[in-house]
Amino acid sequence: MASHEHNSGNLHEKIETNNFLLIVLTLITISFGGLAEIVPLFFQKTLTEPIRGLQPYTALQLAGRDIYQREGCYNCHSQMIRPFHAETLRYGHYSVAGEYVYDHPFQWGSKRTGPDLHRVGGKYTDDWHRVHLNQPRDVVPESIMPAYPWLNENLVDDTTIGDHMAALRKVGVPYTDEQIKEGGAAIKGKTEMDALVAYLQVLGIHLK
Repeated sequence: MASHEHNSGNLHEKIETNNFLLIVLTLITISFGGLAEIVPLFFQKTLTEPIRGLQPYTALQLAGRDIYQREGCYNCHSQMIRPFHAETLRYGHYSVAGEYVYDHPFQWGSKRTGPDLHRVGGKYTDDWHRVHLNQPRDVVPESIMPAYPWLNENLVDDTTIGDHMAALRKVGVPYTDEQIKEGGAAIKGKTEMDALVAYLQVLGIHLK
């Protein structure tokens, strides 16, 4: 018994006094733990299958999502409603994994300087969103959100949207050949304001 304890103590001492060995063993332990938590998620249907009625973004909505990312909207707005009473009371039904299947990358965000936007679709009219984006304080006097008047002036890029849709199809978004081919024509002449409003209006509307 004493011999076993002595050998065990020597082993611990060797590990604790050898920086390289300690780092390697720590990385191996973390790797196994991470795999044990992450790998099973790829086989859970509730996490990998879209909810009923979920559709890929249209070309215009996808262009709007790109603008949403470009302008850094995710820095102040989350798209993730947690299953707490206070949150569901304010924002609506809590978010579920199947709603994000076609989001690459997801727009969960990490803070809420502004309200969560995951259920904003259909909550306001298109005109409200246009006024709000052009000058937020015209509809929300206490807002600290910056204005985005250039969205009314800039046209969306209709030359690259087809390539974007084709790339998304490679990671599982079920765009058809026709949708990819017609993507550019569908948004030609549209403003960035049109696109961003279209994106906002589809957020969170598919969960019934």
